[in-house]
Amino acid sequence: MNRWVLLEHKLFSFNSLDIHYDFLVENGIDCLTWKFIKIPLLNQDSIEIFKQPNHRLVWLSRVEHELSGNRGFVKRIDHGIFKNVSDKFDSEDFRFILDGELLYGLFEIKGNSCRLSKNN
Repeated sequence: MNRWVLLEHKLFSFNSLDIHYDFLVENGIDCLTWKFIKIPLLNQDSIEIFKQPNHRLVWLSRVEHELSGNRGFVKRIDHGIFKNVSDKFDSEDFRFILDGELLYGLFEIKGNSCRLSKNN
């Protein structure tokens, strides 16, 4: 199945709260994973995105989870099924059609930037 999920990741430190988002797409044995600071908006400018180590498949089905070692809290804020429209699934550039409530349409990742646009 081609599942994806958008997780809000809250990191607690002594004096502050750091929030970022993890975007995961199923690739069979685990999940390709990226991190971004703000959620891309439909037909807006590209935002910065950072490739992360692949995550386990279990993250696709978790709704909320407290991380071990007091490393924060993760909450699913969007999810769905994607269609891969990239030429390859192992490059730095990806194109997915997403069907979520926050992320829907054509989601393009090119190196360290991503953009969400209307799917024609």
